[in-house]
Amino acid sequence: MTAAPYVPETRSLRVLADAVQACRGCELYRGTTQAVFGDGARRAATMVVGEQPGDREDLAGEPFVGPAGKVLDRALGDAGFDRRSVWLTNVVKHFAFRRQQGSKRRIHRKPGRTEIVACRPWLDAELRVVRPSLVVCLGATAAQALLGSSFRVSRRRGELITAELGEPPRSVDVVATVHPSAVLRSDDRKRAYAGLVDDLRVARAAAG
Repeated sequence: MTAAPYVPETRSLRVLADAVQACRGCELYRGTTQAVFGDGARRAATMVVGEQPGDREDLAGEPFVGPAGKVLDRALGDAGFDRRSVWLTNVVKHFAFRRQQGSKRRIHRKPGRTEIVACRPWLDAELRVVRPSLVVCLGATAAQALLGSSFRVSRRRGELITAELGEPPRSVDVVATVHPSAVLRSDDRKRAYAGLVDDLRVARAAAG
């Protein structure tokens, strides 16, 4: 399974955003409202990559508009970024969920490796068109998708790494940190948030 046949050869982010709605590269499209493509500055120097859209994002059709997105907005600002100047996206474009027993509520589940690999052509297309000089990975799913399955955010968060990304590959600086949803789940949100901001400050310094 792969999204590759659904990804048009184009330099237009709008065309890609329209095309992703017809993607059937994996089974995640079933039961979702829509695919959620990236959003932000077309020629952003910094691309921020998360795991997948959540329930709010699935309904709105925009990335990072739920509670975790609000944390990210604040953290980006505190680190010196202007959200409008970055490109925000996810490794997986459809919401991976399970139904809560006895309820219609959709509960987030981590996308599987097959789904992540299948969706990768969309992220590669974004990298090709936006051409960021820096990528910020939010959480293990994003970091391992781009830097390899052996990468551990807990060990290398806030570290500036150079990697070959995209198709065709090119050299890009990468900083990995926790996903903002981890701040919301933390027993010590203040400390977790401060750590996120510290990592984003490393990225901001690298972005110049």
